[in-house]
Parts: sequence; C-alpha cells; structure tokens
Amino acid sequence: MLSFRSVFAGTLRQEDMGGGALITALWLRKSAGHVMLNPLRLSPFSSSRRTVFGLSASRCGLIQRKMTENGVASRRGKVLTIDTLNPCVKKVEYAVRGPIVQRALQIEKELKEGAKKPFSEVIKANIGDAHAMGQRPITFFRQVLALCSFPDLLDDGSFPEDAKNRARRILQSCGGSSMGAYSASQGIDCVRQDVARYIERRDGGIPSDPDNIYLTTGASDGIVTMLKLLVCGEGQTRTGVMISIPQYPLYSAALAELSAVQINYYLNEERCWSLDISELRRSLAEARQHCNPRALCIINPGNPTGQVQSRQCIEDVIRFAAEEHLFLMADEVYQDNVYADGCQFHSFKKVLFEMGPEYSDTVELASFHSTSKCYMGECGFRGGYMEVINMDPEVKEQLTKLVSVRLCPPVPGQALMDLVVNPPQPGEPSHANFLKERSATLSALAEKAKLTEQILNTVPGITCNPVQGAMYSFPQITIPERAVKEAKEKGQAPDMLYCMKLLEETGICLVPGSGFGQRDGTYHFRMTILPSTDKLRILLDKVKEFHQCFTQQYS
Repeated sequence: MLSFRSVFAGTLRQEDMGGGALITALWLRKSAGHVMLNPLRLSPFSSSRRTVFGLSASRCGLIQRKMTENGVASRRGKVLTIDTLNPCVKKVEYAVRGPIVQRALQIEKELKEGAKKPFSEVIKANIGDAHAMGQRPITFFRQVLALCSFPDLLDDGSFPEDAKNRARRILQSCGGSSMGAYSASQGIDCVRQDVARYIERRDGGIPSDPDNIYLTTGASDGIVTMLKLLVCGEGQTRTGVMISIPQYPLYSAALAELSAVQINYYLNEERCWSLDISELRRSLAEARQHCNPRALCIINPGNPTGQVQSRQCIEDVIRFAAEEHLFLMADEVYQDNVYADGCQFHSFKKVLFEMGPEYSDTVELASFHSTSKCYMGECGFRGGYMEVINMDPEVKEQLTKLVSVRLCPPVPGQALMDLVVNPPQPGEPSHANFLKERSATLSALAEKAKLTEQILNTVPGITCNPVQGAMYSFPQITIPERAVKEAKEKGQAPDMLYCMKLLEETGICLVPGSGFGQRDGTYHFRMTILPSTDKLRILLDKVKEFHQCFTQQYS
C-alpha cells in the first residue's frame, strides 16, 4: 500500500522512484489528508480508473511508452530471438522441404481458391513419399496394423488367420497387450529377434545378435543417434564425418546441428556416380589438416543419385575404413530397390564378414534400414532399425542410455518393421497376395526408372545416368550463362532459379541439385520416380518442354 499527501495531481518520473519504476504513482487532491492506493488493484492504465485519475488514454499510452524506454517492459521482451537462437540451428538446411516446396504449397492453396495458372495441379516429385504419390499399401501390413490398433477386430471373420496370429504375437509383446503402451527403449524384444533372423537370411546365414539391434524412428533417428556418439573435440580435434556429394541433406543438416565438420567426397558422375577410393583418400588427407575424421557414411543404393555400389567397391571401402581407422555408417534403406541389369544389393555387413576376421573382428559398422522405402513406402509410420557391429561394450551402454532418453520408438512403427522383416510365409493364406503386391510395386518402379532415363536423355542440355536403384534420378542440366548471371544477381543458385521457374510455369516441384551438393560449375535437379506411370510421363514431357523454352529464353 502507498500513502500520498498532496494537493497536486501528477506522475513520478522513473528517477524519482529510485530507478525501480515498478509503478506509476498518481497524486490526488483530497480534502481528507491522504489516499491509500493499492497498486495491484488500481492500475492507472485501466479504463475503469481513467475518470478517477483524470488521465486520457493518450496520456496513459505516453506513460507506458516512457516506462518501456526506461527498461521496464523491455525486461519482458522475447527470451528467444533470431539473434539468441542456437547458431547451429541457423546453419541447418534441408532442401527436400525447402523454399521450392513451400512455394508449391502456396500454389496449391492458390489453385484451390480459384487462381488461374497455366496448369491445374502441382505434381510433387521432390521427396520419396510413395503413398503420397499414389502407391498402394501392402494389404497384409495394413490388416495386421488394423488388428493391433483395434483388437476387437480379431473376432472379425473378414481378416485372414495369419494376419490375426501375427497381430496376437505383437500384442502379447506389448505392455497391457496394447500398442498404446511404451516399449523397451531398444525396441520390442520379439521384433528385434525377427530383425536379426531377417538379417541372417539376407546375408546367407551370417549370425546376427538381437542385442545389437536397435529399433528406431525411421532410419534418420538411428543415423543422428550414431552421429551424436561420434562427435566430440574442439578446433582441429573436432570430429569430421565423410559424406558423399551429392548427398542426402539429412547428413549435412545433422552435422550442422551437432557442429561437426562435414567432409565432402565426390561421386564420379561420368562413371554412373561410382565411388572412387582415390577420391576418398584425397578428401581424407585434406580434412586431416583442420579436423579429426572419425566416420565414413555410405548410401547404397544411392540417394539422390540412384547408383548401386558393386561388391568390389564395398570391399575397397571396408579396406579403406580399416586402414584409416574410420567408423563405417551404411545407409541401406533402399536395399530392395535395385532395377538395372547386372546390379545387385550387397549389404556392408555381409561383405565385411566374408572378408574374414582381419576385418570382421575390427571394423566398426552401423547399418540402417527403414519401413519408408523399398516396396513398402510406409513413411508416416516412422519404423526402422540399426545394427551395430564391433561396438565397444562401454560405448554400447552409452548408446542404450541415449536411446532411453526418448523412451521408445513409435510402437506402430515397430510393429510394421516386424512385418517387413517377417512377411507372410509360403503356405500361409496371405502369402500369394503379398508376393503379387510386392512384385507389382517393384516392377512398376523398375519401369519408371527406365522411362525417366530414356525421356530425359532425349532433351538437349539434359544428361541422365541410369537409375540403377533407389527411387530418384539426378540429371545434369545445362543452364545458359545469362540465366546463371540472373540467378547470382538475385542471390540464388542457378538451379534454384531453374526449378523455381519450372514450378511457377508448369506446376512441377523438383529439388535443385545445389541442395544436395554438386561439383562447381555443374547443375542438377533431383526428381523421384514415384508418380504413377501416366503422371510421370506428363511430368517428364513438361520438363522437356520447359527446358527447351528456358534454354531459348536465356540464350
């Protein structure tokens, strides 16, 4: 409570308040000696008090502004601003959901609101989201997930018995027989066992220990977790991680967030994006001048480049990692997506163990798989796993601790991962249909991979390597010098200018190659082969027509 004795009405300045300026005191004329004011109850800025204190709204505003200038309200400004934001976050870039995609979403909204465009829809070929592009889910997978989500359906006669049996097994492994319960942080035990058995079958009987399996929130979660373990040091001792260029932007984004050093090695475009050991040696030698290289990341089959590494190449990489004492990270999420004749997927683990104890007992390896790619395309369920080989036991304890912080991966994603590694078996009711759907999906992707290469290579100024695997093409495009100059004047990469104009004029959403990295002086774009065959033809024809017009406009 404040007591004021006066025959004068006015305001106290901040300096009169001893620098506190926590309230503005009003002196009131009152014939009775004094007035008791409770600053918590009587605010001079309240409209209900305005007539009592005789202050206009403008006068109140002036007082309030004065208090702000003197530092009262400024103490209540934003704690988190762009200037106080973690600087590592500001360095993060993720091209596949970058400015092109944001503009595509705006255009979709404009079309819905009736805006007139030279096209009727936006075709998004920027990201490997199979179901968004129209791919149908595998029936058996969705049946089991439906049963797990709503167990009352187990009494429904329209579901096959093998789907019901699989759902019962998964539910029995869940707390309270519900997918809504947390699982163990490393993942549901029976699912990890099934993953280990799958790896053994895939790799010709090479043993896999379920204790080395960690279920993850998609492969991305496992990759980032491993990078967290690897990154340490400061200055010249700061961890460096070798990544391919072109690369999937997850890697550059994660390294930026962790303030690690990105070490680029370039794939050989002239040799169908192959990996040359001489380039790895060059990259490593340069990096050791300013950081401590500790890990080598390989994406096979490749994203965004669509190559499939040969067995010989994988052996060479393993020898290189052993010689240079590097931790190997093998991103193998496209392992079922191999289309080209003469190409075959070889897992790094299989090759490692077939090279003998000299390597299989020493080389540290983490490999990753996901439910999001291959024939499944179940991106939204965020299922995945990683297997760690030759990891130090004490480090493994730390890994288990680290994954426990996020409690557990999504249980529906774990259930889906179980179905991927343990699909319907011969003799079970769902087996024939499962094989039919799986084969149809992979055959369609193989057809679209060849179609993409063929049509793009008919366009003067576009060169497309064979799409051997995965689900993307990464063609090189010739951009006229005038367009390059205009892009630089706008502060854009030339292929960003190209892709933005393509979007505005045709409704086709692709990602500029600059978002993935490329050799200086070359320009590319990445596009998925996921749209339906009919829509893909439309997309490719529009790209062909646009490139010809773009070249003519800037020549």
